[in-house]
Parts: sequence; C-alpha cells; structure tokens
Amino acid sequence: MRVLVTGATGFVGRHLVAALLARGCQVRAVARDVAKARQMPWFEAVEFQALDLHADDLDIAALVKDVDALAHLAWPGLPNYQGLFHLEHNLMADYRLIKRVVEAGVSQVLVTGTCFEYGMQSGPLSEQCEARPSNPYGLAKHSLQLFLTALQQQLPFNLQWARLFYLHGPGQNPKSLLAALDRAIDAGDGVFDMSGGEQLRDYLAIEQAAGYLAALLQQRQFSGVVNCCSGRPIAVRSLVEQRIAQRQSSIRLNLGHYPYADYEPMAFWGDNQRLQQITGAAHGA
Repeated sequence: MRVLVTGATGFVGRHLVAALLARGCQVRAVARDVAKARQMPWFEAVEFQALDLHADDLDIAALVKDVDALAHLAWPGLPNYQGLFHLEHNLMADYRLIKRVVEAGVSQVLVTGTCFEYGMQSGPLSEQCEARPSNPYGLAKHSLQLFLTALQQQLPFNLQWARLFYLHGPGQNPKSLLAALDRAIDAGDGVFDMSGGEQLRDYLAIEQAAGYLAALLQQRQFSGVVNCCSGRPIAVRSLVEQRIAQRQSSIRLNLGHYPYADYEPMAFWGDNQRLQQITGAAHGA
C-alpha cells in the first residue's frame, strides 16, 4: 500500500515513515523543509514533497495520486498546549485539508489525536471514557475528530483516530523531560531540576508507537478511536531514575523545583486493550 505521511520530518513522522518502509509500504512523505528531510535516513527510499499543506493553491489531485491511505501527523505550534491558534487556525485548516483528501478518493485516514482529549480525568483511560478536553490543543484535536466523524456520514471513509500519550526517544522535543535530562547528563551537570515526580504517566518509546501506527494503517477495515500507549503507569520520578541508571550517571535530582502542571491530573494512563486487539500486539509490546 502507498501511504501519504504529513509531518514526515517531525518526531512521530520520521519514525512512522521508517516503520512503514520496514513493513514494505510505499511512502509519499510531506513536510515543509526539504533540507531537514534530506537528513533523514529514509530520504532516498520515499517520494518526498516539500509543501505547505494549508496553502490555498495546494494541488490535492497530485498530492493523493495513487495513495491508499493518509497518515496525518502535521500540527504546528507544539508544545504550546494553551495557544488559541490550535482552535483559530489548525482545526479548520486541517478539517478542510482532510475533507479535500477524502473527496479526491482516499478512503482511509489516520490522524494522531492526544491524551489531552480526556482532560483532567484520572486513572486508567479507555476509549469509552468521555472526552473532556481542558486546554485549547486538546479541544482542537477532539473537535477535529467530531468534525471528521460528521463528515463520514456524508462522505464514507475509514477514520483511524490514534490518541497519543507520552512518547520519548530520538527526535523528541528538546524541552521534554528525558531530552532535558540527557542534555544535563551530557553537560556534566551535578543537579537536575524537576517537579516532585510523583505524577503517574503513560510513557511509550517512539519506535514502539510508530510500529503501532504502522500496524493500524495496515488494518484497513478498522475505523474508530484507539489509544496509542503502553497501558502501564509509571511515576515520573521512577522514569527519570531509570534513565539516570541507564546512563550510569551520578546526577542528583532537585525534586520539587518546578510546580506540577495545572493542565493535567496527577495520575492518568491509557488502557491499550483495543490497540492490542487491532494490531495483534502482545501485552506490553
């Protein structure tokens, strides 16, 4: 199958492209920066197009020619979860783009959503939990899912909505926790400032997440919401201590330096049973 991947040079995109190629798929990769794309190990193995997907003169017919599925990952402006541009720009621009892709004949669309769609709910979160987004990013993503679900009633297509939890690995945002920790260790810092670390979160290696997304795309009949997560809660402090041990570092944690975030509950993680059933993954894979 040929998959059109938007945001191909982003954190998730660069790994999804690799995972699709490893499964024998053909990939048309789209991003704005061709120089960044050339740095990717897969650049010569894909059909790359440098495009602004929200441009008024975008040639949709050429973009989706011979494409079996769209994997839409592009979403500008992260990690600013509070920015109103998620609602004022990204939401409708993405809806119009995906609608045009479906109208052009693509019958399968995978979009990455977010655990922030669940809002401030605590505990294990399954896809049956009501979405209650509490920040503009989560609200925009959930609204896009609702808009696309309404579109399905008039233009039938398979919508695979993958809610991503906390991903880590090569290419992650330099401001994210583990990236900041690695930088501090590499710099020889004696102390690492962090929160109290008692939050329970669901962390998944980006390579595993990309494998799950590629497997979802190959389940061409599945349509619906699915959590992309490990299904296992871990305390943030434990995660950090594991990384310090892996790095054989003696860096000391300055716990409580930063307050806990007010846009997420203290303890939440994903239920990944549906993900396992769809992708055939063993528990904890």
